[in-house]
Amino acid sequence: MSHTEKALALFKKKFHCSQAVFAAFAEEIGINEESALKIGSCFGGGLCNNGQVCGACSGALMVIGMKFGHCKSDDVESKAKVTQLGNKFLELFKEKHGSYICKDLLKCDLSTQEGTDYAIKNNLFTEFCPQMVASATELTEQLLSE
Repeated sequence: MSHTEKALALFKKKFHCSQAVFAAFAEEIGINEESALKIGSCFGGGLCNNGQVCGACSGALMVIGMKFGHCKSDDVESKAKVTQLGNKFLELFKEKHGSYICKDLLKCDLSTQEGTDYAIKNNLFTEFCPQMVASATELTEQLLSE
């Protein structure tokens, strides 16, 4: 199963977009799926449904951080690399979709009942969000292979 297939399967099981993308890469970044799902659980809907950075993007950035991030304060090379790759991911995602901000992508604010109702009525969680999950996963794969 590809990363994208795994992410979409997790999303279809009602995990947040952030959880789906992050957990799709769990094995290769050295954590188990359960831990990845727990770590990613507060990032869906643009940070706890607040419409900020798209959860699929947050999941992707967590993968990039796990793969290339620094854990020693004097590791300036890793710090620079993870920042560069994170920014490249955001640029590519924004170039493809016009934004990486959840409420801009969805054209509604999930922090309000009206926004959530709009998203449900317009099938955004079942038709639009899976596209963002797939895109974020594919861009992550691309960056990991460079």
